[in-house]
Amino acid sequence: MGSGPMVAVYGAYGHTGRFVVARLRERGLVPVASGRDAGKLTALAAGSGLEVRPARVDDPASLDAALAGAAAVVNAAGPFATTAAPVIEAALRAGIPYVDVAAEIEANADTFAHFADRARAAGAVIVPAMAFYGGLGDLLATTAMGDWTAADEAHVAYGLSGWHPTAGTRAAGAVSRLRRDGRRVRHSNGRLEYRDDAPPALEWPFPAPTGRRAVIGEFTMADVVTLPSHLDIPEVRTYMTVEAARDLSSPETPEPAPADELGRSAQTFVVDVVVRSGGAERRATARGRDIYAVTAPLVVEAVGRILTGRTRTVGVASAGEIFDAPDFLRALSPHISLDPRP
Repeated sequence: MGSGPMVAVYGAYGHTGRFVVARLRERGLVPVASGRDAGKLTALAAGSGLEVRPARVDDPASLDAALAGAAAVVNAAGPFATTAAPVIEAALRAGIPYVDVAAEIEANADTFAHFADRARAAGAVIVPAMAFYGGLGDLLATTAMGDWTAADEAHVAYGLSGWHPTAGTRAAGAVSRLRRDGRRVRHSNGRLEYRDDAPPALEWPFPAPTGRRAVIGEFTMADVVTLPSHLDIPEVRTYMTVEAARDLSSPETPEPAPADELGRSAQTFVVDVVVRSGGAERRATARGRDIYAVTAPLVVEAVGRILTGRTRTVGVASAGEIFDAPDFLRALSPHISLDPRP
């Protein structure tokens, strides 16, 4: 059992939440498990000494009790369209930092739109999308930018060996599709655009050994919110390997299954980020295993830096804005490999 600060984890019994709880303990922090389902919390805590605090997002008093005495809160419970705002409100009442792992584009945009002014005025820290989608791409893009103050375009290409989505991923996707009326979204001319046409089928030249792969162009992820929130880049595009997109769209694809002693699946990934300005191009690439498992070191590193004052701003801020992006990526070296190494 750790002896460090206490960190509440809302959605602790979910697939990603379990990885977050384990990583907090590895870092010497003390997780407190919270969420809507008391039975699942009890099962999670069985024999582990983990404190559990059931709470519902429609019951502010229960959220306040869940966060009492905590130094920070991690929200790992989707759909974030439902959970983000109530848990942020509870964090603001408690006067503690809030970090989430939201991949939902609209939920992340809402967090910036609805809480930026209040959080800045209060000197509070709110970091949305501190996860594989949204957070890692933002850190890579910020690192690739280097001394550039602006760029013409940014491209974030996801080379996944496959994608076995969790129940939470499917639920969040359903909410997003409903909010968009079934349309797709992209970031162009400095804003989000909603479109009814089909996304383009393209190829992306991933660095060796992955090489050129078929991708779905404008397969838009949370990077279209995080990057433009602080980087002067009017065109942001994201891409997904065809195999992963096919897995995600099929209702027959099973949830991820553990394949090692850490509970990670066999899924591998490469995230290839290219920024362009005029005729110049810069690149940063990360490789690793299991998009859900790698979210845990991302979010826990963020919590650790926030609690020790290694931040660059207050308010609602994405990973690349609030942290020293190259240094943050170096700290993830046990979990991802980088090219070039920042």
